[in-house]
Amino acid sequence: MGAANKVPGVSGGTVSFVMNFYEEMIYTFRKINSKAFLLLFNGRFKSFYRYINGEFLLFLFGGSFFSYFTVSLLLDYFIKNYGLNVWSAFFGMILGSIFYSAKQFNHWRLKDILSVAIGVAFGISLSMMSPSVENDALWFVFLCGIVGVTGMTLPGLSGSFLLILMGNYALLLVDSVAVLYNTLTEVVIGDFSFIYKPLRIKYLKIIGVFTLGSTFGLIFFSHILGYILKRYNQLLTAMIIGFITGSLGIVWPWKKEIYKQQNGTFVLDSNGDRIVENFERYLPNIMTTETWLAFTWIAVGIGILLFLYFYRKPIEETKNA
Repeated sequence: MGAANKVPGVSGGTVSFVMNFYEEMIYTFRKINSKAFLLLFNGRFKSFYRYINGEFLLFLFGGSFFSYFTVSLLLDYFIKNYGLNVWSAFFGMILGSIFYSAKQFNHWRLKDILSVAIGVAFGISLSMMSPSVENDALWFVFLCGIVGVTGMTLPGLSGSFLLILMGNYALLLVDSVAVLYNTLTEVVIGDFSFIYKPLRIKYLKIIGVFTLGSTFGLIFFSHILGYILKRYNQLLTAMIIGFITGSLGIVWPWKKEIYKQQNGTFVLDSNGDRIVENFERYLPNIMTTETWLAFTWIAVGIGILLFLYFYRKPIEETKNA
């Protein structure tokens, strides 16, 4: 899920939705409230841990944090060198997730269909927006944290892609994460010289404020979504299906990268790589081997989701029995 959150166009929320822990995640986030803090401040640590579903949160955030420095780095490599195949697999997985999500409906009502249409329209309009310029003002970074975390709480809505639109994807998920990784590495070996480096401190402030914004957004949105899930579960699910369907335009495999430029020069991130500002989509040439290989990866992506669906179905039926 952490790796998915980092990839523009792919929603970590979609992963939780398809893997069937979305509702538990939302209701767990809702447990981070005044009662939880009261238990913590009173020293009732075991009660606090049980109340907030601590084991679930440890695995969720531990896995997400770990993936930022492992799986997501590997994913970055494959996107850079085998982009078409990787995007094709993601495209197939999202297609499979649409099938999986739709199977949860026993019958479709008119208002469910309207909810899907609204979700699709929002997803398509989002994919057509143009990105803004980078802004490292701390208030804006805090806002980016609130907006970016929606990819974790709302399936089909990519937080990374929203950060691209806000102009701060490279600043927050590339440069700042790289600085944090380097700093943690130095601290482990006892090197604290970073405190005398103003630029390093600036990036650490940025990642800190971004984390605060993400935490606030996570709690805020989870309370809203928890309320909606409890009262309008089928309508929200229908809209999520629409979001996921609309996001297909963002992860369309056949696209050309448009790199960010300033005064006619490519803008580079902290690793010296050119920063992707947007994508130019095109139709594939079905006469090439490359295209058919991409189709194969789409089929693999669909197959992964269908396997998960048919594998878990008898397990869930056994539990219900």
